[in-house]
Amino acid sequence: MLLEDIKRAAERMTGLSRPSIHAAQALVRARKAHAHVFRDDGLTPNHPCWPLIHYRGVVKLDKAFDPAAIFEVLFDRHGWRDGWRDGIYDFLHYHSRTHEVLGIARGIATVRFGGARGRNIALKAGDVIIQPAGTGHQRIAASPDLLVVGAYSAGSPYDELHATKGDHDRALAAIARVRPPRTDPVHGRNGPLKQVWR
Repeated sequence: MLLEDIKRAAERMTGLSRPSIHAAQALVRARKAHAHVFRDDGLTPNHPCWPLIHYRGVVKLDKAFDPAAIFEVLFDRHGWRDGWRDGIYDFLHYHSRTHEVLGIARGIATVRFGGARGRNIALKAGDVIIQPAGTGHQRIAASPDLLVVGAYSAGSPYDELHATKGDHDRALAAIARVRPPRTDPVHGRNGPLKQVWR
C-alpha cells in the first residue's frame, strides 16, 4: 500500500482530493446501526457487553474526493486516530486494548467477525464497521481493488492478538479496561454508537 501512503501524504500537504470537515460530514447518510453480538468462544474473547456495529452505505463517496480521504477526515474529526489505508488481514486477529473502525473506501469484501463461530458479513464501498475491543475479524474474500481505511479510539494503544488460549486469557482484563469512545466515528457526539454502547 505504498502508493496509498504517498497519495495520503500528498493530499494532506496540498488539500487536493481531500474534503473539508463540513464537506465530509455532508456526505454522511442516516442509516440504521445494525448490531451483531458475538460470544466468547474460548479463543476469541469478543466484547462482553458491546456489539459490533455495521452502518450500510452510510458514506456517499463523492467522485470529487478521494474516497479514502473522506473516511480519514470523518474519523479524525470525531476523535478516531492513528488511521491507515490497507486491506483486512486474511488471518483471525483482534485488539484487546482499543476499539477499531473500518471504512470501506473501494471494492467489496466478505469478512468473518466474531471468531471461528462468528458471522460472515458482506461489505461494500460506503460501509462502516465499528468493532469493540476483543472482536475477532478475518478477511474471507475480497475484490482486487479493496481499500479499507481504519482508525482507533483516541488514547488507546494498538495491539494485535490471535485466537490462542494464551492470548485469550491475557486479553480479558485488558478488554474490560477499554473505555467507551467519546464519539461515534461517523456521526459524532450524538451518533447511534453512543446509544448502543452504553
